[in-house]
Amino acid sequence: MKTKQYNTDCEGPISLNDNAYELAKYFIPDGDRLFSRISKYDDILSDIIRRSGYKPGDTLKLILPFLKAYGATNRNISEYCARNIVIVPGADASLRYISERMPTFIISTSYEQYLNALCDFIGFDANSVYCTRLDIDKYRIDKEEIERLKEIKRKIDELPELKITAGVERFDDLPDSVKITVERLDSIFWEEIQSLGSKKMLEDINPIGGFEKANAIKDSLEFTGNDLKDVIYVGDSITDVQAFRLVKRGGGIAVSFNGNKYAVKEADIACISGHSIVLSIIADIFLKEGKEIVMKLADDWSMDSIKSYCVEEALIEQLFCIYPEYLPTLEVIREDNRETITRKSEAFRQALRGKEIGSLG
Repeated sequence: MKTKQYNTDCEGPISLNDNAYELAKYFIPDGDRLFSRISKYDDILSDIIRRSGYKPGDTLKLILPFLKAYGATNRNISEYCARNIVIVPGADASLRYISERMPTFIISTSYEQYLNALCDFIGFDANSVYCTRLDIDKYRIDKEEIERLKEIKRKIDELPELKITAGVERFDDLPDSVKITVERLDSIFWEEIQSLGSKKMLEDINPIGGFEKANAIKDSLEFTGNDLKDVIYVGDSITDVQAFRLVKRGGGIAVSFNGNKYAVKEADIACISGHSIVLSIIADIFLKEGKEIVMKLADDWSMDSIKSYCVEEALIEQLFCIYPEYLPTLEVIREDNRETITRKSEAFRQALRGKEIGSLG
């Protein structure tokens, strides 16, 4: 029997981590700076150049040779992940509430070591997770290659910063300093590293971002027997764009939760909140009444209107307990308010998750 289903990104809607960024910072000297630069390169390749075969989130394979060179293993990655999980307040309770009422799936670009640790931490079924599979111990690199990778890392550190001006949509419109950095990174990743044994990591690892998230939604529908109109998808970043587009085209609902500009541009509604209770309410109404009523609620989001909808009384009580005076933002995204929502969402995102993580694509 068909029902509704809840599909969600992990980092952002469930956890405050950016696990790959944090792993880079932990294992690699100045690894946070390295990861941020590669992430900006990722944004340019996927959103401006639109390189064939490249997808948002592939930063997670580009960083791997450097993680390996600086001693990352399956075991110490798993141990680090287990020690450093920070969830969005209420996210564990929301996932329990929602998964008890409809099929629920996590679709994440993050490495499987992090998702396994997160599922243990919040009590979620790891069989309902799509994520980036990684066996870093499988790859062997000798001392000479390790030193070569460390030298390449130092070269990347010396490159000009990648500063993307708002509104730029073509490579030719980027500042000359940015073009130089992109061209140098092209040479590093698609020529220099291709001559090393660690190129196998770039060939083998398939981060679950971009179209792979859309494919994961399709796969989850095969499991449940539902249609796209039965899907609510929650995301927050560039890796969720194709998932948002797929769900919207199919008549489902796309929710940006503390999203950046890429998420707000593609979603139906924006939720800006430091607690996940709003997602429980949205899911509850979507299950009972469908997309149209969720959109109506978002269009008239107030304490009085919430009471008029068919929302579980316990959820309403919890919401008003957490937010006794002012509700968090829930708003339908339109052309005339998208810019304002984007500013608010990105500012809150950075305040909640930290400027470094909040600024990543």
